[in-house]
Amino acid sequence: MKPLVRNAALNGYVQLAESLGIDAHTLMRGMGLAPGDLTRQDRWIPGIAVAQLLEVSAATAHREDFGLLLARRRRFSNLGPISLVAREEPTVRDVLALLIRHEDTYNEMLHGRLDEAEGRATLRVGLELGRPMAARQATELAVGVFHHVLREVLGDRWQPIAVCFTHGAPSELDTHRRVFGPAVEFGREFNGIVLRAADLDAPNPQSDPLLHAYAREYFESVTEVREAALPDRVRELIEVLLPTGRCSIEEVARSLGVDRRTVHRRLASAGETFSSLLNATRAQLAEQLVANERRSLTEISLLLGFSAPSGFSRWFREQFGCSPRAWRAQRAVCAAPVPK
Repeated sequence: MKPLVRNAALNGYVQLAESLGIDAHTLMRGMGLAPGDLTRQDRWIPGIAVAQLLEVSAATAHREDFGLLLARRRRFSNLGPISLVAREEPTVRDVLALLIRHEDTYNEMLHGRLDEAEGRATLRVGLELGRPMAARQATELAVGVFHHVLREVLGDRWQPIAVCFTHGAPSELDTHRRVFGPAVEFGREFNGIVLRAADLDAPNPQSDPLLHAYAREYFESVTEVREAALPDRVRELIEVLLPTGRCSIEEVARSLGVDRRTVHRRLASAGETFSSLLNATRAQLAEQLVANERRSLTEISLLLGFSAPSGFSRWFREQFGCSPRAWRAQRAVCAAPVPK
């Protein structure tokens, strides 16, 4: 499985690209990404495509700090529903633990780890792309976002002991020093942030103990697709996606904000499969559409997601025991009024 990220990972990308004089829409389409989909922040897109887009954008704009510039445009809310819970966690330690434990709810590429030793805490930030490739910009974006989260809780005057990157230093350090302060280091053995262990126990000034339980309850409700309701939601999405020719389990999973394995698992627990729901939904729609004589069979085949009428005819015969034309004729005879 290729890791996915929420569309929100590219929040502010178009505006940043245009401010640097590069064509954001053309670059996105070149990576197989649809610019219009960015308004749907909870939709999932391939993480590799995002990482490649950032690298190409940095090269096109001649800005080695592209990922970090994008991180500066981030808001806490860009993390999605988990940001509502994180704001109510009582300490910095709790905030980081929540974001690491549930990182798959906003970025499947991301793998964070928090270690403590000798009065220091090290937040290691890793990216697993599924194959070897350059990811300097995506790495700096991820570290920059975590740095922003820490600043949100600890205050603008907080400074880390060090911000570390495994890659080499850029030719210009102005943006990195402006964002991270003087403690940014390159050519280190890990990517991440080193802070004082005591910082982890600092209280979160945004936290409201009365809202904490409600925030957790809300987070669970929006991140867990209820197993009992999932088949109905899948059927609805199949109906919407069939006419587009893009009705696949991957597309359905992205629309639900989960991965395809989760859809498979939860449908199985309800005694269903994606194929069975697709076929049943198609059959139900076919009965309605073929009965309508104003629609041509070619039009109906497209509405049901078939690339050619011949494929539709073969499928229809397997389901109903006759051709759609014969079925329509029989239906018309049955529906004709009985002469008095």
